[in-house]
Amino acid sequence: MTKPNLLELPVGARLVYLAEGGANVIYRILAPAQMDFDERNDLPVTVSNSLPSTTGTFQVPAKFKGKLLRLRKDTSAGISYQEIARNFDTCIRPLFKPEELVDQELVYLPRGLVQGCNEQLQAAERSGQRPKRRQGVYLSTVEPFGLLITDMTTFSIPGTTLSELKPKWLIQSPSAPPNSRRCRTCALRDMKNQKARKKGLAEEQSFCPLDLVSDRFDNVLRAAQFVKGCKDQPRLAKVLYRNGTLQRLLTHQKALQDVGLYGPPPSSRDKSLAMTLRDCTMFIRMPRDDSGRVEIRLGDLDLKTGAGGKAKYWLDLEHQLIVEDWYAGAKNNVSESECAQQSPRAHSQSSI
Repeated sequence: MTKPNLLELPVGARLVYLAEGGANVIYRILAPAQMDFDERNDLPVTVSNSLPSTTGTFQVPAKFKGKLLRLRKDTSAGISYQEIARNFDTCIRPLFKPEELVDQELVYLPRGLVQGCNEQLQAAERSGQRPKRRQGVYLSTVEPFGLLITDMTTFSIPGTTLSELKPKWLIQSPSAPPNSRRCRTCALRDMKNQKARKKGLAEEQSFCPLDLVSDRFDNVLRAAQFVKGCKDQPRLAKVLYRNGTLQRLLTHQKALQDVGLYGPPPSSRDKSLAMTLRDCTMFIRMPRDDSGRVEIRLGDLDLKTGAGGKAKYWLDLEHQLIVEDWYAGAKNNVSESECAQQSPRAHSQSSI
């Protein structure tokens, strides 16, 4: 249900573009006095609502510090932020500790703010600063809310590094054939890499998710070598080894194991939640020395739905992995991967 006392983004708040995906744009909320910061070079969008740019007295209230603003794009598959927030509160929030989640909270948007953002996006397109693959799609002018999300960048906490990874399927798909030599994630990666080779494109190199939750430290270290954002991989591996948040995610994936070709209808809430938990992002913010606190949060946890052909895609993809023998790891021209499914290493016991 909608919270009774929703926050309102103050009139005069300045927004600086950070990044965007297919469905959302992320902004940093800054006071006018802070606008001298060079946030990013790729799209330095600054949006003023109604106050003139010379106004320098506005300060971002404390309740907005440590938060980023997420705004919804106008897409055919767009889901209202009220529904996204309701699903997060009822389905995701109860599964994890508050400090384990990239939190999100509805906030009312001042009139004219979205229009100003869209004008800046269009201006950035004209100057060649907006990524080409994102051009032509703008923010929804009928969405009255934004989402305040936990800021996991290093902007406000200097002396830290940020690593990101997608844990994906931490256990094998229940519909994988017996004696499979690839986990679900590695099987899909093999398939995509073969297509990339045929097109002359670079192959993806990544970790096996089974290594992330292995009881052997050297397996976790093997996975950490593929995680971007941290040069001290042994230290990162120690953070990930038997990590409580990863173990909790694994527990929930095991509980929601009716995926692949089996289980409830693809359009059901349980199937949506199960697939959501297999496509989230883990953010790890670490101090550059050993003195500070390591912060780990899970994001990208909007509840996925089977609408718009997504349910059929899930089933078709699993069927393809099976019938084309990608789980078997026996396709021609596919190099031997580091998938833990083909060896007992993922399940053996060890300690640091």
